[in-house]
Amino acid sequence: MIRGIEMTDDNVPIDLVLHTPGGLVLAAEQIAATLAAHPAPVTVYVPHYAMSGGTLIALAADRIVMSPSAVLGPVDPQVGDLPAASILAAVERKDVNEVDDRTLILADVGRKAQAQVREFVGRLLARHHPTERADEIAATLSEGRWTHDFPIDVDHACALGLPVETDLPDEVRHLMARYPQPRGRRPSVEYIPTPYEPPAQPRSPRRLPGRPDGVGR
Repeated sequence: MIRGIEMTDDNVPIDLVLHTPGGLVLAAEQIAATLAAHPAPVTVYVPHYAMSGGTLIALAADRIVMSPSAVLGPVDPQVGDLPAASILAAVERKDVNEVDDRTLILADVGRKAQAQVREFVGRLLARHHPTERADEIAATLSEGRWTHDFPIDVDHACALGLPVETDLPDEVRHLMARYPQPRGRRPSVEYIPTPYEPPAQPRSPRRLPGRPDGVGR
């Protein structure tokens, strides 16, 4: 994706469809930085959800076009499988002498990760907001005030000051219909593939002839 963005002519706008539960901060920041550096307008389309790293990429756009039911998510960093904010909160509630070295190290990493993500998001948002307001939004999204899967809907995103619109083109919906949700993955927000067929109704047990209870000899 980064190579494709870099190869796009400076005068050509970029339209990007995002449908993702997130991923590595490093990869998301690289993509976001490359999009933010593109001189022509960048529009991100979110038909269903763009959580975590997906939101980080969306913040690099000049326009975020969401369906009315779509959501973004917080960008608070995770350390391993734990939220950095929760590690810090746990350490702050205990005497430092009662905390093992590994947890203290994780807390230190978490504190640095929070600062790094907040600074990066602040730089992205400063392209469209005064610095103070950009830093405020960045703190809200990265400090861990919500769970990592908290859904930021259209109204909430607008209230935060993100450049959100809801005129999602039908072409994007048609595109998503060609990529039905894979089965067997960790559940998150799942959309209904089209065409939609309701589950079959259970059939009544077949009774065998000659016995009222349907049981054969």
